[in-house]
Amino acid sequence: MGFETSYTAVLLAVTSILLVKEWVETEIVLFTTLMMLVAGEVITIEDAFAGFSNKGMLTVALLFIVAGALQNTGIVQQFNPFIFGENKGSITKKLIRIQFPVSIISAFMNNTPVVAMLIPAVRSWTEKHHLSSSKFLIPISFAAILGGMCTLIGTSTNLIIHGLMIDYGMSGISLFEISKIGVPIAIIGMLFVTFAGQYLLPDRKQPIVELGERTREFVIELKVTDDYANIGKTIEASGLRHLKGLFLFQIEREQKIIAPAEPDEIIRCGDRLFFTGIPQTILELQKTPGLALTKDSHFNLKQYDSSQIKTFECVISPTSPLIGKTVRESNFRSQYDAVIIAIHRQGERIQKKVGDIVLRPGDTLLLLANKNFRQKWYHSKDFYLIASGDGVPSKPRWQGYFTVGVLFSIIALTVLNVFPLLTATAMGVVLLLLSKSVKPGEAHNMVDWRVLLIIAISLGIAQAVQKSGLAGIMADEIVQIGGYFGTFGVIAGVYVLTSLYTTIITNNAAAALVFPIAVSAAQMSHADTHAFAITVMIAAAASFATPISYQTNLMVYGPGGYKFKDFLKIGVPLQFLVGIVALFLIRIFYL
Repeated sequence: MGFETSYTAVLLAVTSILLVKEWVETEIVLFTTLMMLVAGEVITIEDAFAGFSNKGMLTVALLFIVAGALQNTGIVQQFNPFIFGENKGSITKKLIRIQFPVSIISAFMNNTPVVAMLIPAVRSWTEKHHLSSSKFLIPISFAAILGGMCTLIGTSTNLIIHGLMIDYGMSGISLFEISKIGVPIAIIGMLFVTFAGQYLLPDRKQPIVELGERTREFVIELKVTDDYANIGKTIEASGLRHLKGLFLFQIEREQKIIAPAEPDEIIRCGDRLFFTGIPQTILELQKTPGLALTKDSHFNLKQYDSSQIKTFECVISPTSPLIGKTVRESNFRSQYDAVIIAIHRQGERIQKKVGDIVLRPGDTLLLLANKNFRQKWYHSKDFYLIASGDGVPSKPRWQGYFTVGVLFSIIALTVLNVFPLLTATAMGVVLLLLSKSVKPGEAHNMVDWRVLLIIAISLGIAQAVQKSGLAGIMADEIVQIGGYFGTFGVIAGVYVLTSLYTTIITNNAAAALVFPIAVSAAQMSHADTHAFAITVMIAAAASFATPISYQTNLMVYGPGGYKFKDFLKIGVPLQFLVGIVALFLIRIFYL
């Protein structure tokens, strides 16, 4: 074993230990390793940074923008009723209902933003129905991973391997080539989580925000219009009784006050509903079709652009000209170019129409205003505190439909072989920018630069593994051990190595590092390198055993209140099961 091989092997071993121990951030460890490889003359500086132009990595970057555009339009949130449904049936039925739609969405969107969008939705849904979010967040992550394995664009891992295949002179894969393996794995994997999850997943409920003396209660008034889907239903049946962080305390109907609002009270067109609650839920509620905040607002509150119209909370100062005036008399909208969504008054529930409330010093206003509102009024004596509030993603409805159309166009152009995936995605991003569905600043923020950096650096390290001869040595060991069982034994060895690596480092890094080993093993075995590339693709994506093995696992780790052992209990048997099924299918289709 020469110096370059030994040097690379030692660096790789030290890197793996540092990544497992998590003493230093992943990107710092990998970048230091990359520079050490350059300093040791294992690779050139050009080799080290070649990963930044890898087609797979560039495609991942562009798909972040497409997925971010879908998230910002709020279009995905419209699927929440379809995904979650009503609170009926057992945990098993709920897990089936939730996982399968999530996997389908994840097959055509990068699974990381899918999980990012669903985490708050799942927590809100479980809190509303007094369920444990820890029973559902790991299944959401696993369903997104399994769905991502079904198509080329479902996960960044697939795209990285696709890009490496092209770099190595191979043909790459088509959009649905991996589906014949990914779809059966996804179905079997989700069924396992469904039936085993209720026993293996912890039951930890998050503390629910209860409206009381210590909670800031904002009051909002909404009018029922004829577009509301629940006219003629009771408060209970319409789902307005047990809203998370919201309480319907009275109804005004034909100048008469109905208070308290009983669960069996029928909702009628023209009713004015008075809620008290927390800002985040208030903002979501006012976007409900058929519940109108105000008719004379110059903002379209159902379709406003959340990149331009922001939420703010401001406290009225003792010297404000607003004091002693009702909201209607204050001409707040024309004076401040803002709309009052709700009002909070410490220690008092305001039981009036918002327009009739007489403003006092210390009242907190929840506003929708242009994004420069804070900058414009920060030094004004009218308010002595202005803070940015919780936002709810929102765009005009046509932009939501347009973004969905762009995504399907990308898929169609790729499937029909009109353009390569990278070209089709780049054209889609250009259309989103030209239509202003995404603004340049938004696009920059949508890209997870940390993920891209880790991918690009890992590709550089993979070059060193190949050029140093380490890939050949490791491949030779795999061939000698697995060769007793023929090509299938070698492929199984590659799968196990990738699967072990992906439990201790990120899946993208594992894919990049093992790929050159897999290619060398295929060449030594005189086997089809395509089959070995598919093996690495599946094994690297099937990362369930630990929270650090896949980004979506790490994302649900905190919100679900999980412990490391929770992932081991359900993730290890799932990873083992998926491995057996994957190797069986690879043998059928490729050997």
